[in-house]
Amino acid sequence: MRIAMIGTGYVGLVSGTCFSEFGTDVVCIDKDESKIEGLKNGVIPIFEPGLETLVKNNAEAGRLTFSTDLAAAAKDADAIFIAVGTPPGENDGQADLSYVYQAAKEIAEVIDGYKVIITKSTVPVGTGRAVERIIREARPDADFDVVSNPEFLREGAAINDFMRPDRVVIGAETKRAQEVMSELYRPLYLIETPILFTKLETSELIKYAGNAFLATKISFINQMADLCEQVGADVHQVAKGIGLDGRIGRKFLHAGPGYGGSCFPKDTQALAYTAREYGAPVSLVEDVISYNSARKRQMAEKIIAQCGGSVAGKKIAILGLTFKPNTDDMRDSPSLDIIPHLQANGAQISAYDPEGMAEAAELLSDVDYGENAYEIMKDADALVIVTEWNEFRRLDLERVKGLLSSPVMVDLRNIYNPDEMKEAGFDYLCIGRPLSAFSVE
Repeated sequence: MRIAMIGTGYVGLVSGTCFSEFGTDVVCIDKDESKIEGLKNGVIPIFEPGLETLVKNNAEAGRLTFSTDLAAAAKDADAIFIAVGTPPGENDGQADLSYVYQAAKEIAEVIDGYKVIITKSTVPVGTGRAVERIIREARPDADFDVVSNPEFLREGAAINDFMRPDRVVIGAETKRAQEVMSELYRPLYLIETPILFTKLETSELIKYAGNAFLATKISFINQMADLCEQVGADVHQVAKGIGLDGRIGRKFLHAGPGYGGSCFPKDTQALAYTAREYGAPVSLVEDVISYNSARKRQMAEKIIAQCGGSVAGKKIAILGLTFKPNTDDMRDSPSLDIIPHLQANGAQISAYDPEGMAEAAELLSDVDYGENAYEIMKDADALVIVTEWNEFRRLDLERVKGLLSSPVMVDLRNIYNPDEMKEAGFDYLCIGRPLSAFSVE
């Protein structure tokens, strides 16, 4: 099997590399010549644990190559994946499909012989039909099928998610296309991965529905955390108690500052837009979007309250900038709302993140970045944990207290034990756990 993967962003690079690990010959295509040259020289444009090694090994084995020449790659390919960006458009959350449609036009110019053309990008319902129409209008004689094969990759765990997925969803409506897709994913049959074949529209909707449900679950437990703070309950115990119900499950029941990243914000907005366009609005998802946006600003207000009601002239040390650990992705990270809000109220910000500071520097202004976690704490009036990187989970608390000008810690990820923090002498604030028992007397 031979694959041409159009796009070397997160989805395209991870998917292409993992397919090559399965033994498939893969050519990753991108118009950015400097990016392709970098990949040829082992320069990986994103941070994803294990990806650099996997790219190196498969490139050396000759199964993974990089090129700007779509025509040459498509000529010998059995399948052509479209894995380009679908960023939010300017129209109320509508996904911008211009890159997808441009890829379809370019594919139409070069395909020869039967090809399966697969949308790997996250796209709204109806995109597959549009891709088919674009190619058919340009090449009425072309022999091809369009397939939807959404990705379900978690940043920070993407390689394992691809190699050992919960399921593979394939929207393919001809036996010929199904056979090609079955052959591509044959290695997963050995570990009995469920592979679900559907029509195009169903496959496209599964991706959006899945992400919207997970975003809803996150917002639900965050709202329960708000309630816990008012009634004196513990959101950790609430999450455990409901998560043990097999109908609910434990995952995505971690209270925090709200979801971010490249998927949930974009996909919930795109789903809501599509639903409105088809006259079937999803009010629950609309509410999740609004609540999550307000949630991030609410976290900044919690920090201000913990600092005595004002951060004017105070130094606030921020640990973690990316939307989650094990990635350098800053897209829609809570820090992008929290930090500017604190700055607008007069705070001086120092920050550290193991991977995200270069990207953060492009998005945030007037932030002092440190070389490590402890450097930014010196003389800070409060320490705030925004992202739960592993290295923040076992800080030297005596050292932390010695560096801070006052022992104030705001833990937006609930990674420390409140009783231990009280015993260590911290004025500690967390999310959704009874506050009265935690404050230092």
